[in-house]
Amino acid sequence: MEWLRERFSRGSSAQTIYGDQGARPDAANLHAASVLVPVVARMEAPTVLLTQRTAHLKNHSGQISFPGGRAEESDPSPESTALRETWEEVGLPAERIEVLGRLSDYHTRTGYRITPIVGIVQPPFELAPDANEVAEVFEVPLAFLLDERNHQRHSREFQGEQRHFFAIPYEDRYIWGATAGMLVNLARYLAKA
Repeated sequence: MEWLRERFSRGSSAQTIYGDQGARPDAANLHAASVLVPVVARMEAPTVLLTQRTAHLKNHSGQISFPGGRAEESDPSPESTALRETWEEVGLPAERIEVLGRLSDYHTRTGYRITPIVGIVQPPFELAPDANEVAEVFEVPLAFLLDERNHQRHSREFQGEQRHFFAIPYEDRYIWGATAGMLVNLARYLAKA
């Protein structure tokens, strides 16, 4: 994992995806949010921990996402938001996470400015997912997510407009939208090394 630490210590000027393709949110009215991009330091190869949201949620039900959520006034930084939300959603304590740095903010068409925080998680650890929010927690090999051959571009018509987005299908899972966009940004960031 030293290569990952070293890469984040140097910063980046990689071209990134600003947000949801075609999104036109007013930046002044975006809600601050943060997610943790948890890279698990598995002995065989690093993975990324992801969640599948429960089917009954009002927003983004059933979608695959990073642990994270909306900033609260008591959060002193985006890192604090990501760590708090990760604890609340999956029960992973901040002490198990080594924060490396931030990726570029990602703006969603639903009105959020998401700051992705990349961190290394050292096994072993136990998770306690919040059954109200998280249907499942799983891991995907980091190498698979970084391989641009796995980054697909899709589109669909929504509310009379053609919307374009990234998708990264993995086995029987469909990672798409903001989560896929932030993973593409991570891949571009690391490729600049």
